[in-house]
Amino acid sequence: MKLIKRRALLKKAALASTVSVIGLTAEAKKDKKVFVHHVYFWLKNPASEADRKKLIEGLTALAKVPTIRMHNIGLPASTNRSVIERSYAVSWLCFFDNLEEEEIYQKHPIHLKFVEDYSHLWEKVIVYDSVQI
Repeated sequence: MKLIKRRALLKKAALASTVSVIGLTAEAKKDKKVFVHHVYFWLKNPASEADRKKLIEGLTALAKVPTIRMHNIGLPASTNRSVIERSYAVSWLCFFDNLEEEEIYQKHPIHLKFVEDYSHLWEKVIVYDSVQI
């Protein structure tokens, strides 16, 4: 009988420690806030459809950085209200699990290659970074 009780106790202890680790992992993830990176590009030659397509080509390749959870490449919408900024050529919106993942993206060879190969196309870039509340 003592052997059975000991085994049952060990099973309960193992289960309890597993549940604790899972709980800690979930808690650690809960503390990590989604990181949003939104970039607006103004082209040196805003009338050039070829330059716009080239930049979109580069952003499409940039989307392969593995820490990006979701992305969107956009053009200005046709909405027209006083609070809407439409002078940019292309926007790049991407989501990361947390700030650390975005920092990996910034140093990733695909991102560095994007800047090297396509920065000659833009005159101005504005970045809006935000974290989930």
